[in-house]
Amino acid sequence: MNKIILASSSPRRAELLKALGVDFTIKKYDFVESFPQDLDRYQVSVFLAQNKAQQVDNLKEGELVITSDTIVLLDNEVLGKPKDRNDAIATLQKLSNRSHEVITGVCLKSIDQELCFSSITKVHFKKLSEQDILHYVEHHNPYDKAGSYGIQDWIGLIGIDYIEGSYFNVMGLPTDKLYEKLKEFKERQ
Repeated sequence: MNKIILASSSPRRAELLKALGVDFTIKKYDFVESFPQDLDRYQVSVFLAQNKAQQVDNLKEGELVITSDTIVLLDNEVLGKPKDRNDAIATLQKLSNRSHEVITGVCLKSIDQELCFSSITKVHFKKLSEQDILHYVEHHNPYDKAGSYGIQDWIGLIGIDYIEGSYFNVMGLPTDKLYEKLKEFKERQ
């Protein structure tokens, strides 16, 4: 495998992949992010990552594309990126003083093989005040993040009691699993 392509506009995913020491280029796509409503909620992120990989065209011999999608799951409801300010506020109110799951699906695809997997992290927020929620929505960027928050942002610093699982998964890329799966993918070549 000569060339790895990260098909993502997420600066966090690029930062994490770089921290792994992976040499890659970025290609941004406008992916369609929809899924069947009857799909098992634990399969949504892998479905979306795999669907994104299938939308990447013109892969050449020796190229590997990485696609990913992160969802927040609360009471079997998929919380994606907020539509607007009110949606972001409502989502953070739902997450306040509750546990939820962050599920990231990843797909590795070359012209002759595909390997998809997911990682789940449980996140527990303390009770967030209205003032804290409004401050976060007004002064930070919740709009490009599943569940309307970034664990690495201010709200994560002040509002998360604990997590069970990978911190980096909540940022958008389960680096530990990705590292192992990249090795596995190369061994299959």
